Amino acid sequence: MGSHKQKAIPALLERYELKFLIPTEMIDPISKFASVYCSLDKYALDAPNGYYRVNSIYLDSPEYLFLRRRLEGVQNRFNMRVRSYGDHPELPYFLEIKQKTGGVARKYRAAVTDKDWSKVYTEPGFELESDGGSGKEEINKKLFERMLYTYNAAPKILTQYLRKAWISDVDEYARITFDVDLRFRQENEYRPVPSHGEMVSCDHTLAFDPGCAVVLELKCYTSRVPLWMIDLIRFFNLERRSFSKYLTGASELMVLHRYDDDSRVSAIL
Repeated sequence: MGSHKQKAIPALLERYELKFLIPTEMIDPISKFASVYCSLDKYALDAPNGYYRVNSIYLDSPEYLFLRRRLEGVQNRFNMRVRSYGDHPELPYFLEIKQKTGGVARKYRAAVTDKDWSKVYTEPGFELESDGGSGKEEINKKLFERMLYTYNAAPKILTQYLRKAWISDVDEYARITFDVDLRFRQENEYRPVPSHGEMVSCDHTLAFDPGCAVVLELKCYTSRVPLWMIDLIRFFNLERRSFSKYLTGASELMVLHRYDDDSRVSAIL
């Protein structure tokens, strides 16, 4: 379908997120299927070949509580991250809290536009003037700050990948994303700006099924799953599975996997 004026991502979004690992050769046929109902999102329209960089700093407690909950399969868990877009990202950046409860993801999001935004978390007592965001965004900023201090959270890992995203033209909210070229680096500052020489490419033999190095994600409101999404899953015989970019990066950069007698054992530092 043709492009249309796309809605901004709301400050609070509750949705289903269905993940699949697929081979590269499935991107084009799935995109062709999706194009009947969707248009490329605004970032993809402006990017070479439709792929744009997504950079995310993941925060965690000193004991890596958020990561531990993910490894233990806790049903009610969350991540904290700071997101930027592009190879040379500029403000605004986006503060995000992503809470998972069973199969439902709830995302709290707020834009930051002041160059001193990170001083709120590094200099006690520092306050920024309101940058004109919505009331919900201001609430989300306070929530982010409160959780950061509650868990003593700080930057741990920067993830980066190339994304092609489609957004539905026929539903209130539905998205399809393809993520490739996953990279990481350890990060201890609020610096969501990648330096390509410092990034470590994902080891596909550890992170992905053989031949499947693309993360496909289908996202929609919990109130209604589009029929065309169900048809897409059936037509391409997709099998849902879990995948965490933060966990994958931590596993490779922080040696969370020990190898003993050719068997892999998960272990937190």
